[in-house]
Amino acid sequence: MSISDSSNVSPLGRRKRSSPFLLIAAALLIFAAVVGAGFLLSRPATLRIAVGPAGSDDQKLIQALAQTFINEGSPVRLNLISTAGSVESLGLLAAGETDLAVGRADEEIPKGAGSVAILRKNVVVMWAPSGAPHKGAKKEGKSKIKEMSDLDGHRVGVIGRTAINVTLLRVILSESGVNPDKVSISRFSISQINEMVRDPTIDAFMTVGPLDSKITAEAITTTARLRGEPTFIPIDVSEAIAHKHPLYEAEEIPGSSFTASPARPDDKVDTVGVNHLIVAPKSLHDSTVGAFTRALFNVRPTLARELPIASKIEKPDTDKDAAIPAHAGAAAYIDGTERTFLDKYSDYFWGAILLLSVLGSVAAWLRHYIKRDERTITSLHRDKLLAAIAQVRKSDSIEELDDLQADADKFLREMLESYDSGAIEEGDLSAYSLVLEQFHHAVADRRATIGANAAGVSRLRGEKTAAG
Repeated sequence: MSISDSSNVSPLGRRKRSSPFLLIAAALLIFAAVVGAGFLLSRPATLRIAVGPAGSDDQKLIQALAQTFINEGSPVRLNLISTAGSVESLGLLAAGETDLAVGRADEEIPKGAGSVAILRKNVVVMWAPSGAPHKGAKKEGKSKIKEMSDLDGHRVGVIGRTAINVTLLRVILSESGVNPDKVSISRFSISQINEMVRDPTIDAFMTVGPLDSKITAEAITTTARLRGEPTFIPIDVSEAIAHKHPLYEAEEIPGSSFTASPARPDDKVDTVGVNHLIVAPKSLHDSTVGAFTRALFNVRPTLARELPIASKIEKPDTDKDAAIPAHAGAAAYIDGTERTFLDKYSDYFWGAILLLSVLGSVAAWLRHYIKRDERTITSLHRDKLLAAIAQVRKSDSIEELDDLQADADKFLREMLESYDSGAIEEGDLSAYSLVLEQFHHAVADRRATIGANAAGVSRLRGEKTAAG
């Protein structure tokens, strides 16, 4: 390739030819990153949830919820951990062996855990038997226990082995003005309802569960059958209990809640309620809890058609002063303050862009500073090339022109290397190219002049030879 041809192939041209490929590669890289991020973000989150005991309404509800999540294509999946009850479930949550747990609000909730949803409201139901009628008697006897103060010195049978029911009864007795130590309390399992009701030493009964609890209804009808029509005992101090003990709430049992004919109870009864919750630890990310809460309430109508108890699922209290405040992720969904991905990380994005800009400026300055010697050399080369133009015009030797051309080629090589390394800018290269072009013209003109002079001398010599 001639010198003239080589000077036309600038590194800028080479960069321009390669830049589309670089752009395509960068675009493919960005596309792959976006697709990868989208894939990761779209993958369902799998959460472990502890619930028990086996076969309970709680476990049936969570199993149905897990299946509904799958059927509805929800962004959350549930992995059930079966436990002996809510005490064990909450223990697993405290130990970090589960992500969610189902338990009662008055149990030992792990510190910092927040409520995600209220599965149901449990109410205290207390009643006393009126006494089975004697043989030949036309009417049943009347219960001697009609209010909480009448329990002093008597024995109460509590359905459910959990100790928190006993704790709750002692709170109710204390707030009602009855010394809890003067009331005998016995616990019975669900399978011992008949045994409890038949025991003549038990003067009153207590259950804690939802209003439509089959267990409570069975215990009440069994009492009516074996020991006479039950008398429901109101908890008149329910408001005071709720005020002093925020984990409990004042509730009412509507008439005919357990049976309609006869109406049991025959009128509304004041009582105390306590929530049954899904709770999550503070360590579980807000966005994960928010996704679960959103999925739960999105599928609740569908779930309720399959399992009516799902209609009782409610949103937790988002007030920060609540006894068990909602988890931050659940509260954000409920209050409509959820932040999108861009909302959460836009500050980081802008910060990263600003940082990259600063780093780019610093890198450019450092490169400019480091390459200062190369820029000095290229300036010298340009000045030398300018001086060589004047030298070319005075030259009478082809050999000298060849030497100057070789020097120019060397300078060009060094200029291109400096441009490729970033030591000089495109403007510097353009200025050098202009000088180089003038140099080429000067060399070409001088070669033509020297050639013409040489041809003239040869002609004169030929003429002299012919004349002689």
